[in-house]
Amino acid sequence: MELPITKRLRQELEELYHELNVKIPKDLQEAAAHGDLSENAEYEAARARQDFVRARIAQHEERISQLSLYDLSSIPKDVVAYGSRVKLEDIDSGEIVEYRIVFPEEVDPASGKISLHSPIGQALLHKSVDDEAEVLTPQGKRIYEIIELTTLHERNDDLNG
Repeated sequence: MELPITKRLRQELEELYHELNVKIPKDLQEAAAHGDLSENAEYEAARARQDFVRARIAQHEERISQLSLYDLSSIPKDVVAYGSRVKLEDIDSGEIVEYRIVFPEEVDPASGKISLHSPIGQALLHKSVDDEAEVLTPQGKRIYEIIELTTLHERNDDLNG
């Protein structure tokens, strides 16, 4: 089964190919119709956009290739890993926070989605309920206890996109 992020990247890739093969050629043609290309800002902007879109396509293709190596069945079922939701208690303050561990492309701090490569994500990886995780933050060292864990395998909504 394909990861939800891979599906999203494939959709974005299709949109980039459409822009590269349909929209940008039209923009270049319209700009070229304005005359001298050496002093044509519209033409230069369209060329710059073309270069940017080509680079994004290459990045997306590389990332999709990397993500295709992930197999959902290889993601651990009993410890923090990609897709896990974790509820943590700050040992010092007693504050409760909840995070979902995601790939960097999915990060959205406002909704509690943090990268598995972030300091907190790295500290939590492979830990389970009642384990403690030490995290160095700009405010200093914090110690969290995992009080609740729901793995990707327990979350049908994520597996279905």
